[in-house]
Amino acid sequence: MMELPLQVSFHGLPHSDAVAEYIKKKAEKLDTFHDRITSCRVAIESPHRHQHEGRPYRVRIDIGVPGSELVVSRDVGEPSHADPYAAIDAAFDDAQRKLKDHGRMQRGDVKHHEEQGAHGLVTKLFSYEGYGFITTREGEEIYFHKNSVLNGAFDRMQRGARVRYVTDTGDDGVHASSVTLLPGRGVALS
Repeated sequence: MMELPLQVSFHGLPHSDAVAEYIKKKAEKLDTFHDRITSCRVAIESPHRHQHEGRPYRVRIDIGVPGSELVVSRDVGEPSHADPYAAIDAAFDDAQRKLKDHGRMQRGDVKHHEEQGAHGLVTKLFSYEGYGFITTREGEEIYFHKNSVLNGAFDRMQRGARVRYVTDTGDDGVHASSVTLLPGRGVALS
């Protein structure tokens, strides 16, 4: 079982005991894919619900394991999936795959990359909203969320900060995960 309690939050939709219980049951099954889960935070949100909006539900799962935080973000927007359970199922399917992959890496079944992430600079930071953008050495901007910043360093982050990160691809494109704040400020990327 998980060492820390499950945290479930609802954004843009009312709290539902039935949905929270469904999430709890899904989270309990994650232990079968990784035996050292230390935390699990699940956020379900319904962005502005316009009839023509393509994404009625978004589920984000942050799973703490020793030395890492695994993040899954899943949007489900098909009209036939306009219920939170489909989004929850899809997100937990992704979480199971991520946990399996992480377990393989920990056992050495998958080779680690020489470089443990790319480097960049925080060029846009929206502290109040909890997100920002990293500019890569190639000049691309990559979104990151405060929950992807390791060691609670988001509150210490400033524009111009040097970071190391790993990219991940979700339904809404490429974003940075496992963002590590590095010492010093960057001036230019070379």
